[in-house]
Amino acid sequence: MAKEDAFADLDLLAQADLVRRKEVKPGELVEAAIARIERLNPQINAVIRPMYDLARAAASGPLPEGPFTGVPYLLKDLGVAYAGVPLTGGAVLNRDFVPDFDSELVVRLKRAGLIVLGKTNTPEFGLPPTTEPRLFGATHNPWDTSRTPGGSSGGSAAAVAARMVPAAHASDGGGSIRIPASCCGVFGLKVTRGRNPQGPEGGDYMGRTVDHAVTISVRDSAALLDATAGPDLGAPYWAQPPARPFLQEVGANPGRLRIAFSTEAPTGVPVHPDCVAAVLDAAKLCEELGHHVVEAAPEIDREMMRRDFTILYETGVAALLDNIAERIGRLVTEEDVEPLTWGMYQWGKRQNASRYLQAAAKAIKVSRKIAGFFVDHDILLTPVLAEPPVPLGAMDPTPEDPLAGWRRSALFAAFTSIFNTTGQPAMSVPLYWNAEGLPIGTQFVARYADEAMLFRLAAQLEAARPWANRRPPVSA
Repeated sequence: MAKEDAFADLDLLAQADLVRRKEVKPGELVEAAIARIERLNPQINAVIRPMYDLARAAASGPLPEGPFTGVPYLLKDLGVAYAGVPLTGGAVLNRDFVPDFDSELVVRLKRAGLIVLGKTNTPEFGLPPTTEPRLFGATHNPWDTSRTPGGSSGGSAAAVAARMVPAAHASDGGGSIRIPASCCGVFGLKVTRGRNPQGPEGGDYMGRTVDHAVTISVRDSAALLDATAGPDLGAPYWAQPPARPFLQEVGANPGRLRIAFSTEAPTGVPVHPDCVAAVLDAAKLCEELGHHVVEAAPEIDREMMRRDFTILYETGVAALLDNIAERIGRLVTEEDVEPLTWGMYQWGKRQNASRYLQAAAKAIKVSRKIAGFFVDHDILLTPVLAEPPVPLGAMDPTPEDPLAGWRRSALFAAFTSIFNTTGQPAMSVPLYWNAEGLPIGTQFVARYADEAMLFRLAAQLEAARPWANRRPPVSA
């Protein structure tokens, strides 16, 4: 075993414990993680901006006393600012954008003692559920390098799956934590709307996008959330505070949960047999663990979802590019962005305020209806994706149709975005691998602000069906 791999089996909390007991120095963990990245990254292109000098300086100086003091971490190159380091969002248009401040989430991660080693790859503006930006090139799935790692947190999930680091920052506006977690066989929790801060400048329209992490262990996800959760100054949304630290939920008895499962996509697209099998396997496991399991799902107007959710997404893209135009002092042109982004921008600009507000109102109705479903059920279990990880390039646009990739994405990522609209917490749990050796995550959704229930269940599933010892071909 290479020297740098000595820590590859350890999660964030275990590495922090070594530092706390003075068995290793932060610099040793940093150098080992850098060595793993340098060795493995050429095969998967997960880390696109090394920050090694900053990391080494942090490791050699005084560090805050926190739950992760001295442990290496990675940031997704989208949404969160680290002062003095480019923040591109995977876009050529943002190549030279360098923020002069830290996002509040980064402030809290640093306060927890984490040392940021670099930034991970993301598709342009995080739009498609695959990570293949023109700016940095494709990230490859470490389980099969010809396939997508998912998106938009594909770089983070691939890095964690390969054990470059045991956890990395990720964000989710339509499935962008859960989708890559499923594709890469790691744990990914989309937190409740308003659970983590998005300031000082952020505040996603309708609160669809949230930040958290992809991790190997459930306990790291819980401990990270304890370190970062809570509204920041001026937050437009906030989630009800937990009754106790999330880490205390890991290992706590979840009781006998009322779990509903469904393999039918909310949008009505066909679902691959492997994804159906993963849900049925998870449902059986939950039943064996003593939970009450029934087949049921909320009733949803599929056509309304396809039409009105598309309006919300694509008007969001229009607003995003218009905001960038204000910042750079000129109009954004077709040559500035990728075909998918331009197609969505053009479509979004054709909508009017009335149509946007109508779509937003219908989304609220869907949210209320789904909230009612959770009166009689504690958990909803579904696939994360309608297919196993698809080949890279499967979502490319065509010369005739710049939105061809978006339509293909809708066939792939059919189960996740609805819970960005409702704001509920949802997790992808790596319980199943298909005959090709590809991970197939299963999605567990809880009622609003109840991450605690998800952590209790996730820890129970992790104990019953451990996944940390499953390594992809490209890994430390």
